[in-house]
Amino acid sequence: MRQELMSLPKTLALDVARNLVMVAKLLDEEPEQAYEYSRIALRLASRVAAVREAAGFASYATGNYSEALAEFRAARRMTGSVELWPIMADCERGMGRPERALAMAGEPEVQRLDKAGQVEMRLVAAGARKDMGQAEAAVVTLQSPELASNSVQPWTARLRYAYADALLEVGRENEAREWFAKALEADQGGTTNASDRLAELDGVEFTDAFEEDSADEAESGAESEAVAEDAPAEDAPAEDAPAEDEAVKDEAVKDEAETEVKDEAAEPAEAKDEESGSQG
Repeated sequence: MRQELMSLPKTLALDVARNLVMVAKLLDEEPEQAYEYSRIALRLASRVAAVREAAGFASYATGNYSEALAEFRAARRMTGSVELWPIMADCERGMGRPERALAMAGEPEVQRLDKAGQVEMRLVAAGARKDMGQAEAAVVTLQSPELASNSVQPWTARLRYAYADALLEVGRENEAREWFAKALEADQGGTTNASDRLAELDGVEFTDAFEEDSADEAESGAESEAVAEDAPAEDAPAEDAPAEDEAVKDEAVKDEAETEVKDEAAEPAEAKDEESGSQG
């Protein structure tokens, strides 16, 4: 890839390289963001095969299979390499054309693939068989010397897992369990969920301790809130006021009324005094 970028001006090559690094960094966890970076690189250097290939993988990761296939084809025309052949066939599956993927599995290009590429092509072909409702044929497609080999390669776990899954689909549960176990033995990088499938077949259910703790905390919080709602507030007045308080209030009202009466009675006398004074 570095050699391909050397054909660009230095500043442009650096910008393209930065975007390609971000594509690789985000592809697995944030495929949508990886896709955006790939489009920037594509606008900057669409004539670089590595850029077209990266754009193809980003499109594939986001489910844009038609776009991915176009980018892979462009990269293949530029390089003449057949290493993208299996993923191009899988794009055909993604576009709802499993028969085309099967046809590609029989093309001469497959013979030019390395061992990993041939295994990948076999996986795609088996998937296409399943897409077409040919579950038994999918089992047969996966039976190969690579499957029978005891050596562990980077693709071994995925191949054994796919075979176990195909066996399970045709009702051969005991054999499926055996191959899920073999897949787990070879799965050093955790690329499959063979352990979960084995547990499912054995009727084992796993409980997430973290989720249980969170649920307990939530329940305790709800109980505390309920207790707080039931308890009377410290500053709130009591619902049943003491009789003495009521009596005090009544006495105060009575005193106020008597004062008003006295004041009203005093007013005429004061007025009469003022009248006498004026006459004098």
